[in-house]
Amino acid sequence: MTHDRLIIATRESRLALWQAEHVQAKLRALYPQMSVELLGMTTRGDQILDRTLSKVGGKGLFVKELENALMDGRADLAVHSLKDVPVDMADGFRLSTILSREDPRDALVSNTYPNLAAMPPGAVVGTSSLRRESQIRARFPHLNVQPLRGNLDTRLAKLDRGNYDAIVLAAAGLSRLGLGARIRCLLEPEDSLPSAGQGALGIEIRADRSDLQALFAPLSDTAATAEAIAERAVSRALGGSCQVPLAAFAQADLDGGLSLRALVALPDGSRVIRVARAGRMDDAEALGQAVADELLAGGAAEILAVLNAPDAPDPHAPDPHGE
Repeated sequence: MTHDRLIIATRESRLALWQAEHVQAKLRALYPQMSVELLGMTTRGDQILDRTLSKVGGKGLFVKELENALMDGRADLAVHSLKDVPVDMADGFRLSTILSREDPRDALVSNTYPNLAAMPPGAVVGTSSLRRESQIRARFPHLNVQPLRGNLDTRLAKLDRGNYDAIVLAAAGLSRLGLGARIRCLLEPEDSLPSAGQGALGIEIRADRSDLQALFAPLSDTAATAEAIAERAVSRALGGSCQVPLAAFAQADLDGGLSLRALVALPDGSRVIRVARAGRMDDAEALGQAVADELLAGGAAEILAVLNAPDAPDPHAPDPHGE
């Protein structure tokens, strides 16, 4: 099949548009005779800003409208931050391509403090992620961790208005938008293990579009793909969702090796189960499953049972004692 025109479905936040334009530029460079256009869309995840993702439907809120555009033919591909893509894709869709990865670490942004260790008791840290929250609470129980929603610019504006003393964001988004100077420090994986897929971009297509799979193959990054497969295998095996503080971080090496670290925690950081294993890039799925099995055997199963119980408390519900 020949292609003279492609349409990319994308969210309309500044970061999402940067990501879509990044893929657009790469496709135009590969296929100069092809017209590559953007279809900007607003998703439910962009519209619901007064509740945490874990309580309103999770990561799928950021992809559903884009998938509708793929299904009805308005678009040929969608570009996502891979960490926003559910590990179990909706029927009829697939991840065709994972591009090279930006820095996967978390970053601290603050107008006052150089790092988390310098923050005094009661200082307010904003984060959108139970994964980040659980690790901050485990390491720095004296800090006041509060929910933070909105796109990247909205979050930075809330910090600058004084609503928070510091916020934690993905370093990749800040770097991509030329905001690296806002980073006070990068959080090493030992302090804040990244989310599965963080820093990577994924291209989603309809499952029946094998023609596009071949067309996008030159954009695929072997190391980033192996890392993402291992990380997403952990999340899939553990039923990863915004309701579960779950981290998975793989690193490929030049010799074809692949190391993988993962954790499951209670939101308050009172219990954190960690596992680390090494394997091969060409066996990434099995490595991820093995790490997930070890987490479950080591106590993660009990944590998941608590968090997934029908009467599980909202970790962000107001404290009746005001503490």
